[in-house]
Amino acid sequence: MYDAKSDFEESLMIKISWYYYMENLTQQAIADQLGISRMRVIKLLERARQTGIVQFRIASAYDKRHSLETKLMEHYALKDCYIVPANPDPSMTNDTIAKAASIYIANHITDNCYINFGYGDTTSRTIEYLAKGLETSVSFVSLTGGVGYYLPSSESNIFNAKLYLIPSPLLMSSGEMASAIKTESSIQEVISMISLANMTIVGIGAMDEGATILKSSILRHNDFLLLEMKGAVGDIICHFIDKDGRLVDTEIDSRLISIPLQTLSQLKNVIGVAAGKHKVSAIAAALKGNYLDILVTDEDTAELLCQD
Repeated sequence: MYDAKSDFEESLMIKISWYYYMENLTQQAIADQLGISRMRVIKLLERARQTGIVQFRIASAYDKRHSLETKLMEHYALKDCYIVPANPDPSMTNDTIAKAASIYIANHITDNCYINFGYGDTTSRTIEYLAKGLETSVSFVSLTGGVGYYLPSSESNIFNAKLYLIPSPLLMSSGEMASAIKTESSIQEVISMISLANMTIVGIGAMDEGATILKSSILRHNDFLLLEMKGAVGDIICHFIDKDGRLVDTEIDSRLISIPLQTLSQLKNVIGVAAGKHKVSAIAAALKGNYLDILVTDEDTAELLCQD
């Protein structure tokens, strides 16, 4: 059975070992690069030696994934990348990526930090997994309206964390109404917190029948058809983008309660959580648009992105 936490630890040991032994980075430089403490780097280097990961070469099974991570980071100017094995059951892909993302984020959390999050299935799963394992105080801040629909029930441990939600639907009936509601003090208060966050979690949607925004009936099939005709390949925080990551400007976008893409691109440590062959075009577009600093995905998706 796949153990995401153990896999992350091994992947992190591989990455640290590579930087230290193959690229001659100092322990402090590695700590700065990965956003962890120097003491953690030292401990993981020692564990890598004890477990046999560090011998005279990096273990080949992980070398492939590290190579993919390096290629993606170089090709798309990413700050970091975490690649996990692809789940053989495509219906479980979102869950696999959410577990991986929660472990990655947990290793970069500081006490009393703020984490922004966007709309979508993988994002909400990530938050639930993350909240269940929290050992420190964290606050979650929504980037869009409508997220309450996808958050876990009140019985979940998610409510051990602080939640600051934009109190509105995701899509309003008109652009005028969307503009008016954004001026409400309750919404402005949440929006003002977004720029203070240490990191941001966003999903990436594809133009297919399984899209969360379509399954939830927020958009109709005719809306999707119009967006595709205008060149949309997917969405990020519910803004639809073309193959180069540019906003597909439609009447639909003017009705959204969501921060602008320009604001997203200026946030610190934006983590994209997405995988699946059907999402490759959308993920590539989000990367080309420079909206992401970090990507959490699986091997199959990473290989296709490297071919883009």
